[in-house]
Amino acid sequence: MQKIAWGFTGAGHFLEECVDLVVSMRNVDVFLSRAASEVIRMYRLADKVEQGLCTVFKGRWASTPEVGRFYTGKYRLLVIAPATSNSVAKFVYGISDTLITNLFAHAGKSRVPVVVLASDVGKAIVSRAPRQVVSVFPRPIDLTNVEKLATMERVTVVRSIEELKKCLGFSL
Repeated sequence: MQKIAWGFTGAGHFLEECVDLVVSMRNVDVFLSRAASEVIRMYRLADKVEQGLCTVFKGRWASTPEVGRFYTGKYRLLVIAPATSNSVAKFVYGISDTLITNLFAHAGKSRVPVVVLASDVGKAIVSRAPRQVVSVFPRPIDLTNVEKLATMERVTVVRSIEELKKCLGFSL
């Protein structure tokens, strides 16, 4: 059975909900960028990820041999959730200099569909930070990049956990 590859970036918005979703699933390989590893620790979610039923690959360099699994049919889908504005911009402009941007590039090159939950999903966002709730105001360029990403072939952009669950076939 083909797996889902799930990439975490350094985004905090939607992070706890995405971790909860991943640890509830089977047949998922998790890829943590270096920033994601840091942020997951800040949010005190590292133990939850490590104790889940998934295999966890931690980014130490821009790439990892596991990206080659896209070409062998191991993965049926790549989910990147949550995705920072930095990662979204790199996806849009074809920059592949991190573990997660390499996953995105190789999924595209092997025609594996991608689902992205961007953290910048509106002009004003209320988000849980590690110690408080904060207001975030994405820049126009961040919102524009999310829209550009949504036009890419085999890429689905979702804007909420509910949309992500629906896209993954969870009944709500």
